[in-house]
Amino acid sequence: MIQLKNLSKSYRVDGKDIPALKRIDLNIEAGEIFGVIGHSGAGKSTLIRLINLLERPSGGTVLLDDIDLTTLSTAELRLERQKIGMIFQHFNLLSAKTVANNIAFPLQVAGRLNKTQIEQRVAELLELVGLSEHADKYPAQLSGGQKQRVGIARALANNPKLLLCDEATSALDPQTTQSVLQLLLEINQKLNLTIVLITHEMDVIRTVCDRVAVIDGGEIVEMGPVTQVFLHPKHPTTRRFVFESEHVDENKQFEDFAHVPGKIVRLTFIGESTYKSLLGDMARDFGIDFSILAGRIERIKGTACGQLTLAFTGADSGVAAALARFTAEGIDFEELRAC
Repeated sequence: MIQLKNLSKSYRVDGKDIPALKRIDLNIEAGEIFGVIGHSGAGKSTLIRLINLLERPSGGTVLLDDIDLTTLSTAELRLERQKIGMIFQHFNLLSAKTVANNIAFPLQVAGRLNKTQIEQRVAELLELVGLSEHADKYPAQLSGGQKQRVGIARALANNPKLLLCDEATSALDPQTTQSVLQLLLEINQKLNLTIVLITHEMDVIRTVCDRVAVIDGGEIVEMGPVTQVFLHPKHPTTRRFVFESEHVDENKQFEDFAHVPGKIVRLTFIGESTYKSLLGDMARDFGIDFSILAGRIERIKGTACGQLTLAFTGADSGVAAALARFTAEGIDFEELRAC
């Protein structure tokens, strides 16, 4: 649905071109929730503003349903933008308008519906985001989560194909963040709406996204399905995000294991294998023992997964046979220490 080809963006500062994005190539499929994660200044907000051409790229192309947005006239671009909704970190609501009038505003600007049709559409959207009882309130009377729900309803007013979320949960507390993320999931599934979500929070990516791109220094340094990127991070920036979200110091994680004997292995489980009693079976079958040094079981967008760091002791042949069984069961393992 979205194709970014060799996309770049530079800003002129004190007579010099300062690159914000470099050679971005990215494909986003229709109906998926695609996450972009990066630290402050990495270029992620610039990237999302290039998708709807709120900012013009310095080079490259932006295609939406095979239409190159960079070649359109102002009038043509205005029409294409009606296919794209956007929600913001700080809501950007009109303080002098009620909730209903905030949602109605883009419909009034588009000029395609009459007053009765606008009122019907606003009522549908209020019900969708759970704010039917708050139609006549003003933004100042709402909580942060309610304000963001208004922002979501407003972004959906013109039935867009694509929803862009720029740090949409960063101003919210953890409980409210989860409720807003669940709303986005429901909207994605009910409307088959494509969502591009920019964040610096790994938990947000883990909860709702199908795929993720990690951006650092204006470049995409890692990309793939969330389960793969989260469970097997390769780039140092990705690894920092993962370990920070788990409150683990990557550089010190094995210091406590120095006195533990045996081969240290990290196992990764995805899907049904997460809950199988494989460890006990292998200990009995191959005459080995194991100690659990670290681990977690969780769900990544509804998919059960887990990682266990184990120390295996026993005959080398028994340990090798156990690892071969893991491979046969489709369980990945990474050898962290040979003995």
